[in-house]
Amino acid sequence: MAALLGWTTVSATAQGYETEATAAYVIDHGSGQVLLAQNADVPLPPASMSKLMTLLMAFEALRDGRLSLETRIGVSEHAMSFGGSTMFLNTTDRPTVEDLIRGIIIVSGNDASVALAEALSPDGTEAGFARIATERARALGMASTTIVNSSGWPAPGHVMSMRDLGILAEEIITAHPEYYRYFVETEFDYENRAPANRFNRNPLLGLGIGADGLKTGHTQEAGFGLVGSAVQGSRRVTFVITGLQSAEARARESERILNWAFRQFVERQVVTQGTEIARVPVFMGTGPDVAIAPARDLSLLVPVVGEAPLHAEMTYISPVIAPVAIGDTLGEMVVRLGEGDDLIEHRIALLAAQDVPEGGIVVRLSTAMRAVMEEVFGPTPTPAGG
Repeated sequence: MAALLGWTTVSATAQGYETEATAAYVIDHGSGQVLLAQNADVPLPPASMSKLMTLLMAFEALRDGRLSLETRIGVSEHAMSFGGSTMFLNTTDRPTVEDLIRGIIIVSGNDASVALAEALSPDGTEAGFARIATERARALGMASTTIVNSSGWPAPGHVMSMRDLGILAEEIITAHPEYYRYFVETEFDYENRAPANRFNRNPLLGLGIGADGLKTGHTQEAGFGLVGSAVQGSRRVTFVITGLQSAEARARESERILNWAFRQFVERQVVTQGTEIARVPVFMGTGPDVAIAPARDLSLLVPVVGEAPLHAEMTYISPVIAPVAIGDTLGEMVVRLGEGDDLIEHRIALLAAQDVPEGGIVVRLSTAMRAVMEEVFGPTPTPAGG
């Protein structure tokens, strides 16, 4: 049996935030709600933000034991040949994996990205790494991502969407907290090679607004972008922006978008664990019905201003055959907020909130007799109330 519950509340898409970025994606980490999606699924050049894919592959190799932080990595001619932002590695160097991770995160080293990618590649080449990185991206649901290289160096076909970068950032934060700590470091100087290039470019670090990651990006084609994340109170917000015209515009818009995400939404309790929400008929029991209640709490973010419908649907067994034990799963509630690609769906088990033992011989005989009578004469009319 199914039942629809119509709840009027506010939708996460009701705010209409206007960003200066050409494409943007903002997600609340705890609830999974998408707060903003502007051109979020358009494949675009990601610049150095795509180094996050190289980092994820490295973190997974560390988790699996294929690498350790102390593993020393050779530097190829190909890795050494890159300009732009670098660690100034050469072919005589043997940096550790930890050196390369910090070199990628903090100084955005193109040479560090290539050296690490070649170590992870099945054939020792950056192209080989790109193939497995694209496969891994697809497995994560990053449908608009094609990896051509490890650093984000401009190349035909090397594209990622802002939503995909958001998925990637959330995976790093959730699955690899032991390595996420590197993203908050503000300075790294490898053997005094590049003292002028030793500072983290993330403009939000050190502002006292809870920012702790992730990665900037800039090329002439892509403009200025940032995959960022911050924690304030009990909430974490992750965002991706690109296409800004300057580093100053990137810093300004990044802080503005975080302020909006944290200030213009409030958390509302939608479902409370253990609270009776319906009663289900019981067949052959000592009582006529049993209360059902959600198995867990559910809170959703809603904008301070704006209104849209939130829908919930319950499906449950009816009638339930006795005996029923407290905690038995009798149905499910589905709560939906938003629409299209930004639809958030929560599924919550509905549990029996009480015991209903099986009835004795009298109950079973009377139930059987009532069933026979209804089969012959139809259901007994319910008296009208006064």
